[in-house]
Order: sequence, then C-alpha cells, then structure tokens
Amino acid sequence: MKIFSANQIREWEQYTIDNEPISSWALMERASLQCTNWIIQHAPTDQPIKIFCGKGNNGGDGLAIAAQLAERKLQAEVYILEFGTVGTADFQNNLRRLHALPVKLHFIQEPSFFPEISNNDLVIDALYGSGLNRPLQDLSAQLVQHINSSGARVVSIDLPSGMFADYSTIPHPVIVADYTLTFQVPKLCFLLPENEQFFGELHVLPIGLHPAFFKNEEAHYHLVEPAFIKEIYKPRKRFSHKGTYGHCLVIAGETGKMGAALLTTKACLRAGAGLVTALLDEQHLPIMQVAVPEAMVAMRNEMVDFSKYNSICIGPGLGTSAKAVKLVELLLEKATTPLVLDADALNILAQRNDLLQSLPQQSILTPHPKEFERLFGKCSNDYERLVLAKKKAEELGVIIILKGHRTAIAQADQPIIFNSTGNPGMATGGSGDVLTGIITALLAQGYTPANAAVLGVYLHGLSGDLAAKQLSEEALIAGDIVRFLGEAYKKIRSLS
Repeated sequence: MKIFSANQIREWEQYTIDNEPISSWALMERASLQCTNWIIQHAPTDQPIKIFCGKGNNGGDGLAIAAQLAERKLQAEVYILEFGTVGTADFQNNLRRLHALPVKLHFIQEPSFFPEISNNDLVIDALYGSGLNRPLQDLSAQLVQHINSSGARVVSIDLPSGMFADYSTIPHPVIVADYTLTFQVPKLCFLLPENEQFFGELHVLPIGLHPAFFKNEEAHYHLVEPAFIKEIYKPRKRFSHKGTYGHCLVIAGETGKMGAALLTTKACLRAGAGLVTALLDEQHLPIMQVAVPEAMVAMRNEMVDFSKYNSICIGPGLGTSAKAVKLVELLLEKATTPLVLDADALNILAQRNDLLQSLPQQSILTPHPKEFERLFGKCSNDYERLVLAKKKAEELGVIIILKGHRTAIAQADQPIIFNSTGNPGMATGGSGDVLTGIITALLAQGYTPANAAVLGVYLHGLSGDLAAKQLSEEALIAGDIVRFLGEAYKKIRSLS
C-alpha cells in the first residue's frame, strides 16, 4: 500500500473532484459520514459530545459531523477556534447549514472561552488535521493542553491536531487522542514510533477517492500488504531436494551467548534452507550438535571456503573481541555475494567504520535503533532516522532493515517499505537473531536480497503474531517465533 504525503492526499482529493466528478462539499460530506457512523457505533448515545473545529477543511469535517449527528437526533456542541479569518468555502457552507439545525455554536477567542470538559465527555478533535504546516502556538496550543488535561475520551479526525503528517512532531504540542479516524490510506506519521503516544487506536476509513490516482502516483513510502507477499512467495517444487534450497553459513555465538547461535540456526532451518552449517569455536560444537541435530558444524580455526555457501550471516552473539573482528574482516575480504549482518557484526562495523566500504553490494544490515545510532550517528527523531537510513543505504549500496514495531526497509532507488506484521511481545531477547536466520534462509533459497528482506520481516512478524495469539504477548519468547514459522508459512500459502 502506498503511503502518500499530505500534499499528495490533497492532489488525490482534487483528482477525485475533477474525475468522478463530485463537488468538494459532497466529498467532505462523504468523508464526514464515515466518521459519524463510526462515532454512533462506538459512543454511548447519552454521552455529551463536544466538537472542536478550526476554520480549514478539517474544521469543515467537524461541522459536517455535528450536522449529521443532529439530523439523527444526537446532540453535539460545537466550539470554533476563532482567528478573525474567514473559513474555507466548504467550512462556511457547513456553518450555514448548522445555523438551521438545533446545534449550539460557540466561538473561542481567548482562553476564558474554553468550555469545561469532564471525563464523561466525548471530544471530537477537528481543529487542524493534516493541513498543519507549523507547530501550534498561543491559543491553539493552549486549547490542545486544555483538552489533553480534561480526561475526556478524544476522537481525532484525520490526525491528532498538532501532528505533522510527513515529518516529526516532537517536541511540539499535540492532541492526545484515544482514537484517530483517518481517510483512505495511513499517513507516514502513524508509522513513526514517537507518535504512538498521540494517535491511540487508528481506524482507516474508505471515502471513495479515485483509484486511478492511487494506481499511477508514485510514493516514497509503502506499507506491506498480504497481496504483495503472496506475489513474491515461492512455493516449493515437487521434484526438489535439499540442494535446491541452498546452503547457509551461520557465523554466530561465543561463550555465554551460544543461545543466539542456536536461535539463528534453528530459524534458518525452519525458514526453509536446505542445509545449514554453523561456524563455531571447537568448544561450542557439542552444544550445537545436541541442540540442533539438523545443522552441520564447522570449526573457526579451519580454513573456510566461503564461496561454497549460498548465503552467509554473521553477528548474533559473536562478541567484539579481536578474534571476532578478524573474522568479520576475513569474511568481508572473501565474500562475493550479499551478506546478512546483525548484532555484534554491526557493533564491529561501528568501531571500524572503514569496513563499511567493503560490504558486498545488496548486503542486508539489521540494526535496532541503538545499533543504527552507533553505526551512523545520532538522530533527533524517528523521521530523521528514516531519512538517514535511506541515505546510507544509497551510499553503501546495501539494504538497511531498521527494526521496530513498524520495521522499515531502506534501499537505493526504491521506496522505504514498512512491515505490517508483529506485536510488542516480540520485544524480547533473541527476536532479532531469529530474523537474521529467516532472511539468511530466504537468500539461500534464491530470493533477491530485496524480497528476502521484505518477506523475512513479514514472516518474522506474522509468526510472532500467531505465537502471541496462542501464548500472549507477555509470555512470548524468541524460540516461539521459530516454532510458529510453519503456521506463518501456511497462512501465506492460503492468501488469495
């Protein structure tokens, strides 16, 4: 699914107006009706409703909602933030409409005009939506603070007022919504971790924007949909054998951190690799051979022919000792195909920034935010981190998987892709090691690095979702993600 900017959304609305065709007021009415129906379904009929409106089209949505509620015999009081300016044409049309209905209208000109809001009220926030282009100040900021301190349930229309659709909002004043009703497609702001505290439960409401615009317009960001996963997924062939699905080399683990090597190796096998070899220090061989009998083992003190492996990952639990650094150096010197680098391999690259230039093209780096910071420097917000990830992916010719609830995949000459699966239960030790194993297995099976990255994070998140559904988010551990990979594959095979 394409994630459009606020400007593109406005262009999409205008395209719909021109090509459906439909008037801008009728399109606003259609969007507002979706919100009104949602409010009627989810709010108690006797709950006092207070609607706060700016004078732009978001405020026009708020006025239309008030009119639609009144026409259904539900009362809402409307509070219009007054700046002495005339509202948009559609705002003014809806204001005239309200004058003919039994709706109480109030105009807020200074803080003394703020109404008392109780925690029993339902507040509809229609102040600014996605039209905001600068931080809230003065009366607007004070009103937001007043609403936030009320304890009332808040429903924001389009997005919480004060939030930017396409950029970071931190540290500016923003409505803290319990629910956000946005239109047609999600916005970038809903995919940034820093905004979770503001938008609450997100609902994307279809409003019938013209499909031709969506099909033809390019977007800088995408959200993975099941249909795309079904498209890139490769079912197994009947006349295949273990060699068909590749041979992975896992370089992971040290004393005290062998769990990381075990999880990565198990994930490699469970994600479908034909053969998996773990490269270990001699004293750790028995651990692997007992815990994962399906894997082969090679010793690190032997000469390793990296060329015989279809995919190689390095890093989980490896440590950053001088011996580990030499191993990373050797691999980067000899490798001719894309690598998967995680955990301590990334920490070594952070210490030895010169090694970044030796990464094979299309290698996949899987940092969490702290590892990313050590590699490429601090960012003041999540949006800046996205921009930097894209820049570094282009400079180095690699794929960067920035891990989080909405894991983002950055690569050269392609949109940033956000994952749509996963849950907070996966925030547990070893989860990243499992992801490394999954992606390595997909590379070995012949997936392109880009498709291995997208399918890998989707599978990882889907397996975590299935595990959490059965076990709970709180009880979920990394091994459960491996255990439910089979169910995740079944789910993907069943996609229509």
